[in-house]
Amino acid sequence: MRNEGRLVLGLVLLGLGILLLLSRLLALNVGAFCWPVFLILVGIWLIVRPHMVGPERRVNQRLLGDIRRRGPWTVTDEEIWIGVGDVRLDLTEAELPAYETTLRIYGGVADVDLIVPQDVGVSISSTGFLTSAKLWGEKEDVFLSTLNRRSDNYEQAERRLQVITGFFVLDLDVRRG
Repeated sequence: MRNEGRLVLGLVLLGLGILLLLSRLLALNVGAFCWPVFLILVGIWLIVRPHMVGPERRVNQRLLGDIRRRGPWTVTDEEIWIGVGDVRLDLTEAELPAYETTLRIYGGVADVDLIVPQDVGVSISSTGFLTSAKLWGEKEDVFLSTLNRRSDNYEQAERRLQVITGFFVLDLDVRRG
């Protein structure tokens, strides 16, 4: 599961490299047909993706804009897809179930901020071209790699939050509330 993001990133970079090489060798204008094809694929993905994950997982998609939640709300397994924007989730007053909940957050360029209660165990897996992370006060920058971290109380915690991210460029901030 943790290598899934690395595989996708590798395939995207491989495909892009092959396209650029072919455009050089065959004197083709790759941009003339890549952007329309890209937009069509993104449109198909936005339509089909919610049906692929099943009814037990919520899917929230935004091409541009922010997703913000604070105050009392119920945390469930969820996928968030965002093209460009911010994701700010304050879980200090949220109702978190007494088992592991998974948040998958994917997109292009984003600032993801999570505020987690002290007693919740947190596992972070972030894959991207460039990830700048501040996890519990410790700063770390990762380039073309996967960042995996767990809070000290993760194994013992009754309530656990697993956060999986995949972005081109991500500024990730996870702190205790």
